[in-house]
Amino acid sequence: MSSSILLLPLFHSPKTTSLQKPQTTLSKSNTTTSKRHITTPKASTTETQSQTLKRRNKKNNTPQNDTTQEQEHEQEFEDYDDGIDFPYDDPPLICCFGAAQREFLPTVRVQEFPMDPDIYTEWKMLQWKPPEFARAPGGPPSNVAVAHVRLGGRAALLGKVGEDEFGEEIVLGMNKEKVQTRGVKFDSGFRTGCSYMKVKFDDDGKMGMEIVKECAEDSLRSDELNLAVLKEARIFHFNSEVLTSLSMESTLFKAIKWFKKFGGLVFFDINLPLPLWRSRDETREIIKKAWQEADIIEVSRTELEFLLDEEHYERKRNYKPQYYAEEYEQTKNHQEYYHYTAEDISPLWHDGLKFLFVTDGTIRIHYYTPSFDGVVVGTEDVLITPYTCDRTGSGDAIVAAIMRKLTTCPEMFEDQDVLERQLRFAVAAGIISQWTIGGVRGFPTESAAQNLKEQVYVPSMW
Repeated sequence: MSSSILLLPLFHSPKTTSLQKPQTTLSKSNTTTSKRHITTPKASTTETQSQTLKRRNKKNNTPQNDTTQEQEHEQEFEDYDDGIDFPYDDPPLICCFGAAQREFLPTVRVQEFPMDPDIYTEWKMLQWKPPEFARAPGGPPSNVAVAHVRLGGRAALLGKVGEDEFGEEIVLGMNKEKVQTRGVKFDSGFRTGCSYMKVKFDDDGKMGMEIVKECAEDSLRSDELNLAVLKEARIFHFNSEVLTSLSMESTLFKAIKWFKKFGGLVFFDINLPLPLWRSRDETREIIKKAWQEADIIEVSRTELEFLLDEEHYERKRNYKPQYYAEEYEQTKNHQEYYHYTAEDISPLWHDGLKFLFVTDGTIRIHYYTPSFDGVVVGTEDVLITPYTCDRTGSGDAIVAAIMRKLTTCPEMFEDQDVLERQLRFAVAAGIISQWTIGGVRGFPTESAAQNLKEQVYVPSMW
């Protein structure tokens, strides 16, 4: 007797549970996201004026930064919901905001065959004034993003490039390094930031050159920001170079405002190029505004002395030269080893600051938190030679290593011993970047930095 079995589909009703991110310092705030219906308003006089202004801006090739467009984007942000209410991929994402530029590295340091030392000595100052340069992707934001990915993290670049061969080359280079470029916009109205030189003759027949300063990197508008990147990222990284442009400065503070609503941490890597600024007073005033918005700040020792003003300069200038020391206590106040106390840096501290890192190459990393401060000792910067090292990007490697550990080790915010152990990893990453040639090519992997850390320091300091 044959029996038939009837198979019925089994429907499982899953429990409606919302996965929340762990309550750590670096986690996003646990907010319940809900989709809102956006109704399109009817055409009005304001909309007609806005369209007329947009047509004028399009005709004049100027950015559309009118008040109506800002209000529309503000409403879009309030109603933004990407449909994701669960934790993102691991490791956490960082967002690097700024211009993706290119660096020109001296080709004389890349040689497959050894050069005749007699010939090399005849070329005076060759390593400072090389005959040729090689074009390579660079710039602080892109360098930090690439270095962070090399160290095992995830990074996204937020910026704009021109719709030309240079912009496509930069984006292609970032994609090859596995840096997310979904936040990079292409602009057909401006060219990628390079030193374009226009050679022309004036009325007297004399030849002159004009530098084209307007570039796509400085034309990023707030309505072009990728909100999905800002929502997913745990750390928002930027440097002072974006503050030199008024349009980029406005876009930066808009991005910081939205990023903080998503619950992330703002990392201010000053990276202060003084020749780009008009005066010292203007520099301090603009940096002060961004300084107050940052949760984590990294400065070099010279940048810290610049921000602390002339009184601290004088104290360091009065140090007498010391050629030997009979005991360690005599070296603690030496110019290169002096550790600013919490009282010394109090003029720069604000209540929202969680970390202040002061780097001095790979020699030392000074750190300050609301509850403790200290210093991690590294090694001296390597000497510059034609073939064996290149300091380009060493500071970016250190910053990327610090953010790599901050996103995966929240104990650093409370435990001083854990913080020092992870900062030694950053020192090792900076050392490898100095030992290898070529900026981006010299950024280390996570395993290489960890191996060097275990070679430089004793096991009890790992």
